[in-house]
Amino acid sequence: MLTYFIIGVTVLVSYISFQNAGLMAKLQFNAAHVINRKEYYRLITHAFVHGGWGHLFVNMLVLFFFGPDVEEDLGGFFGNKANAYFLLLYFGGILFSNAWAIIKHRNNYYYNSVGASGAVSAVLFTSIFFAPWKPLYLYGIIEIPGILLAVGYLFYSYQMSKKQRDNVAHDAHFLGALWGFIFPVLLKPELFGDFIDKLFRLI
Repeated sequence: MLTYFIIGVTVLVSYISFQNAGLMAKLQFNAAHVINRKEYYRLITHAFVHGGWGHLFVNMLVLFFFGPDVEEDLGGFFGNKANAYFLLLYFGGILFSNAWAIIKHRNNYYYNSVGASGAVSAVLFTSIFFAPWKPLYLYGIIEIPGILLAVGYLFYSYQMSKKQRDNVAHDAHFLGALWGFIFPVLLKPELFGDFIDKLFRLI
């Protein structure tokens, strides 16, 4: 499955970058370098390096649990195009999640970010799109329907993005999640009707 391949590559590149600060600096997202120095590769490579083992573990754990389900869902709707669409979902999430940061920090050489959180958020929200009432577990303990967790996640990410009180790219989380939700609709607009049917079936 593509999910496991992406996890393997991400773990490998992240591990190497943990040992090599120069490589980390070269691969991390920096809007000023992208815009002013035309280092466009950073738009993608930052998702394959992480700030530490904890950061890497959480992202890859979420991808491990939800990536295969999304691959299966896409396969059910799109057949042999599923692999291409999964890659478009993941890499589109990487790009879309930093759309605001590119604008906001285009002249700030001191702003850097790393991690696959935007892409992973996209995969998670596509999973919720296909099964909105499937129970998810907050902190691995508290059972919450996916759609309720999604609403809470978006609200929290939006509020924290406005406050900017920590060193987390909450705007990337928000935009990545948004991409994951709209992506299936872009591929097949009638899927939104299916989502609405599933959403109100249990209300």
